[in-house]
Amino acid sequence: MLKVALVAFQGEIMCFAHVLLNAQDIKERGGEAKIIIKGQATKLLEDLKRSENAFHSLYVKTKEAGLIDGVCRACAAKTPKARQGLGRLVDMSGYPSLGRYLEAGFTILTF
Repeated sequence: MLKVALVAFQGEIMCFAHVLLNAQDIKERGGEAKIIIKGQATKLLEDLKRSENAFHSLYVKTKEAGLIDGVCRACAAKTPKARQGLGRLVDMSGYPSLGRYLEAGFTILTF
């Protein structure tokens, strides 16, 4: 089975949209996708919750499908509006450990 952890790091909306699209595609193909949001990407969450954002419905669909594993706690602390009920990933001194995903058999892709 395809297992992919998609790390959204850049603060570019088009890049983030590709993370959302690829997570949906992997799920539709019967695989397992987990999105990890960190770095500048946490700043995009505030805009994505607005219905007028072009990628709002894709974001909501992805979030409701449970494909977002969480947000880096340390990065989200710098952008407090990034909360939105998403889990905090803290297992490496307040940051998400990619080693955990590798140990679970995930391939890691960064965007």
